[in-house]
Amino acid sequence: MLILLPPSEGKADAGTGRRWTPDKLSLPELNPARERVLDALVTLSAGPDEEVARAALGLSEGQRGELRRNARLRAAATAPAERLYTGVLYEALELATLPSAAQRAARRSILISSGLWGAVRLADRIPPYRCPIGARLPGVGALSAYWRKELEPVLAGAAGRGPVLDLRSGAYAATWTPRGELAERTVTVRVLHEREVDGLPVRSVVSHFNKATKGRLVRDLLIAGARPRTAAELIGTLRELKHTVVEEPVAAGRVRQVDLVVTDL
Repeated sequence: MLILLPPSEGKADAGTGRRWTPDKLSLPELNPARERVLDALVTLSAGPDEEVARAALGLSEGQRGELRRNARLRAAATAPAERLYTGVLYEALELATLPSAAQRAARRSILISSGLWGAVRLADRIPPYRCPIGARLPGVGALSAYWRKELEPVLAGAAGRGPVLDLRSGAYAATWTPRGELAERTVTVRVLHEREVDGLPVRSVVSHFNKATKGRLVRDLLIAGARPRTAAELIGTLRELKHTVVEEPVAAGRVRQVDLVVTDL
């Protein structure tokens, strides 16, 4: 099973180990594309027009320190991605507290999307950075379109023959859309909060708690040692783990979409 996660805006303040080297990352086929984005990001962040750089990266005036950090990326200390990303989803996933077998499974099965790196595995060492997928970089253009071309063959290969659990947010999901037979093996999840209003159940989409719920969902699968062979088995496993899952109608050649219904946030 391949599990696709979004990155988090929140990251560790600094790395703790060696400098970044491209040949140490997973999915080495992406290294030339990573180098182009890294060069463009460093050049933009170190350039003389701070206002242009902040606008390109969606940074406020109070976040100008992110530019200084980006400018030093090639010399920055690194940390494993599993310790670098610190947002809501990763807090709920609590990777460091997983049993050893579950941690090993996480490092095999999880890929994290990234505007800078394309995709990384949990054990990949990368420096803290700021490069949202919505950015436009000189010489590279819109990152979402850039990575869409680069990721297609690489992620299709990483998926292998098993199911794909795609928990990426919309902007990152746009960088790779499984197609054909692979789409039929892919499950996406929408989190709905169910509450009672005037005696009737009402369901609504959640935002902040969507991330935490997805983190807990992945944690449950890893602790259970789940190894589904098909999308249907994956959905069945979620139900066995006491998650309330509602399937949307399945169309041939399309991704399977499910709603995960929660009553407690």
